[in-house]
Amino acid sequence: MNLGKKRELLQKRKWRIRKKIIGTKDRPRLAVRFTNKNIHAQCIDDESYNTLLAVSTNEKELKGCLPNLSGSEKVGTILGERLKAAGFKTLVFDRAGRKYHGCVKVFADSVRKVGLEF
Repeated sequence: MNLGKKRELLQKRKWRIRKKIIGTKDRPRLAVRFTNKNIHAQCIDDESYNTLLAVSTNEKELKGCLPNLSGSEKVGTILGERLKAAGFKTLVFDRAGRKYHGCVKVFADSVRKVGLEF
């Protein structure tokens, strides 16, 4: 399978997921993106098109984290603590077309451990 076809299928999966997931101010959408070097996660209010809170491995306190299982757990825990401090209790999880497996699952479980619900 060539690279163009893989990207096309990934985009179709993203669109299929996003049709069903909408974030609001009370229940924002938690989008997570894994690249080869970093992890980016943000909470988005789709009604007003605002990013409410964002965490990335480019930040000083997460500088040494890699996009693997341990890095996913650290980023998820820090994001969960910040969301809880901001007053959020429930979220909608957007896995951005990736399977709910491996790093995505560990990230989601670490956010849930803090006390937030999807």
